[in-house]
Amino acid sequence: MTDRYAIIGNPIAQAKSPALQTAFAQQCGQDMAYGAILGELDGFVAGVREFQKSGGKGMNITMPFKLEAFELADELTPRGRAAGAINMFTLRDDGTILGDNTDGFGIMRDITHNLGRALKGARVLLLGAGGAVRGTLLPLFDEQPAEIFIANRTASKAVELAAEFGGEAGSIKLAGGGFADISGRFDVIINGSASSMTNDVPPLPVGVWDKESLAYDMAYKKEPTAFVLAARAAGVGQTADGLGMVVEQGAECFFLWRGQRPDTAPVIAALRNA
Repeated sequence: MTDRYAIIGNPIAQAKSPALQTAFAQQCGQDMAYGAILGELDGFVAGVREFQKSGGKGMNITMPFKLEAFELADELTPRGRAAGAINMFTLRDDGTILGDNTDGFGIMRDITHNLGRALKGARVLLLGAGGAVRGTLLPLFDEQPAEIFIANRTASKAVELAAEFGGEAGSIKLAGGGFADISGRFDVIINGSASSMTNDVPPLPVGVWDKESLAYDMAYKKEPTAFVLAARAAGVGQTADGLGMVVEQGAECFFLWRGQRPDTAPVIAALRNA
């Protein structure tokens, strides 16, 4: 009997998960079907329960339901709890739900595996203090950078986020502040703010990046984002958008559900060409 999975969101037509998971299943020879569910804005829980009752094995959750998913889960993984939002459910045979967040893993996997960038001992600048950055912190800690600075337009939010995760950082120097508080050059600059959605660029000081830096935008579009274009104009040697992150977070879901890690390179290439 074919195992069933789905993504739920509103809107849902733009979701790449059905194409991703179908490609992974074909590549790995897994008997599974993956669909898309348009969730009613006031009917997320009902949609999940209906899919679960029909025999569904797992779900991905996209906007605007990630916070509701956090509340619905019976159990949370450490990274899911830290993120404060859930993008993946494992629907267990006993009727309980395990919630996880694979977005931060996807970013780290894309940077270290696909882009070949080691983060151990690096200075990392995170732009933004919302859910995307929050979900990145624990996976980033695992890579053991020397220093992480969180910068946000509302400085207090970045300061609070750094303080909240301070106990998890270990020997990593972790701090937060406003854009005016950014000091010195960084090896890796990750844009997790909403600026690329408005074709804007965070106000970064001169000297924050150079030809040896990596500028990584969590957002992705058909054309390079404003952040990527600004980095290239400043002479940054390596730039990337978040398409690889999307594929890698999906591959992590597939691995957790099916026990096989697919080869993401051909899937990333196919999406990029499309």
